[in-house]
Amino acid sequence: MQRWIAASFSLIEDIVYVGLGLLLAGVAMALLVTEITYFIQYIYAGVLSENIVMLLDRVLLIIIFVEVLYTVQVSFRQHVLQPGPFLVVGLIAVTRRILVLTAELPKMAKENETLLHNAIIELAMLTVLILALVTSLRFIRPSDVKSAAEETVGK
Repeated sequence: MQRWIAASFSLIEDIVYVGLGLLLAGVAMALLVTEITYFIQYIYAGVLSENIVMLLDRVLLIIIFVEVLYTVQVSFRQHVLQPGPFLVVGLIAVTRRILVLTAELPKMAKENETLLHNAIIELAMLTVLILALVTSLRFIRPSDVKSAAEETVGK
């Protein structure tokens, strides 16, 4: 009876992971097609430089979706929740926020000194968060860093 219940839960878990994977893949593909369209429109209109931060922000969002999709794939295959991919998603999200916030700093400086002050505090906190995420990644993946370096050198 216990085995049957465990097997049923495992099957349901697999079905949910497949559904999530399909949804994430669909969203990532739709965003990618949209961003390629915007990129081409920006080039033809000659306004790429004015929209580069917004474009980069959305490209990083696509990368976040792909990383979450990878996490779902690993969870589906191994039936284990790995912290590494979540830390990578967090790192990309923090980097995304830093890029957008940094691009908005000149506008904030002109508009409101309090807003600028808060943005600088947020940047400091985000920097600390990046250091914490990178340190965490290093602690949980020391062998992955070494094997990735060996693969790069071997190519």
